[in-house]
Amino acid sequence: MLRCSCCLIGLAILLELSGGCASVRTTDPTRTATEMFLMSEAATRAVDQLKNDALRDRKVYLDATYINASTLTQEQSFMLAELRAQLLLGGVRLVDKKENAQIVMEVRSGGLSIDRLEFLLGIPSIYISGGTSPAPGNLPVATPELALVKTTRQKGFASIAYVAYWADTGEVIASSGPFVGKTYREDLWILGVGPHTTGNIPPAK
Repeated sequence: MLRCSCCLIGLAILLELSGGCASVRTTDPTRTATEMFLMSEAATRAVDQLKNDALRDRKVYLDATYINASTLTQEQSFMLAELRAQLLLGGVRLVDKKENAQIVMEVRSGGLSIDRLEFLLGIPSIYISGGTSPAPGNLPVATPELALVKTTRQKGFASIAYVAYWADTGEVIASSGPFVGKTYREDLWILGVGPHTTGNIPPAK
């Protein structure tokens, strides 16, 4: 049994050394495509659960104040765009100004983010500082990662709900949610070979 374990570790080391150095994440934007799809697909799944039959053929002003009081993130903007599309396709007549609306629809979100869990059976990379100066010659150096088994699990969550009321009286006419949309992706490496990917977002499909 000990001999078998030693062989596996030796094989993992050979695979790592032969594979050379690799970057775990290479991207120009702030978020990777996987992160974007995890959140945008979760937002779509959450919005799809909302009911808006009571708003059909009404002039509705969409109030996003309670999504984010300051500035909307890219993912929040996408969720609002999905909601607008669903309302329009459902026969709701959206207006740009609150004073022109029969109904005000306040939309809110309990969360829009990603949970990430990583597991490594082996020896992780160790970053060795090249010095305190930010000069090009002093960039940190990473030792190769020696992994027998490695998994990265990511789950996207999006929550959305709304309450709608008559603009003139403030009387509630409809409400829906909160509903949660969920997405996931899992990447698996065995003895340095991978990733073997599963999930329900486009890169994984």
